[in-house]
Amino acid sequence: MEKVFLLLGTNLGDRAANLSSARNLIAFRTGQIMATSAIYETAPWGKIDQPGFLNQCIEILTMHAPEELLRILQKIEKEIGRETTEKWGPRLIDIDILFYGDRSITLEQLTIPHPYLHQRRFTLLPLAEIATNIKHPVLNKTVKQLLKACDDNSDVQRYN
Repeated sequence: MEKVFLLLGTNLGDRAANLSSARNLIAFRTGQIMATSAIYETAPWGKIDQPGFLNQCIEILTMHAPEELLRILQKIEKEIGRETTEKWGPRLIDIDILFYGDRSITLEQLTIPHPYLHQRRFTLLPLAEIATNIKHPVLNKTVKQLLKACDDNSDVQRYN
């Protein structure tokens, strides 16, 4: 069993329901959910002319290898209704693998740790709730240290 941290994001449709559907399908198909952060309302990042996002981090325990986990998560995204339109564009659901144990993986379709993790406040803030002292295997800093050093000052607020 591997400890994996995921980031869920949505900015179209019933955003809270999209996150709930993603969590339920992830729990059913990938492994046990061990922890969930609060849900955060966040400003778009990368492509700013779109609706705001809801984001949440979850920790799962899984027996799936990284590439297989990615395939399962992509199927879940499609099932919820995700259509690939443009990089960083609007979407019903996005599920990113942030950490997979303490592994560093670089493949054509998958990079772990997530390559933008340390640059995004909307990722680090919810991740810090459930993985404060987890160390980034490449940058050798804890999530708490990465959050403190993050230059991103985009709006990230706890969602009610």
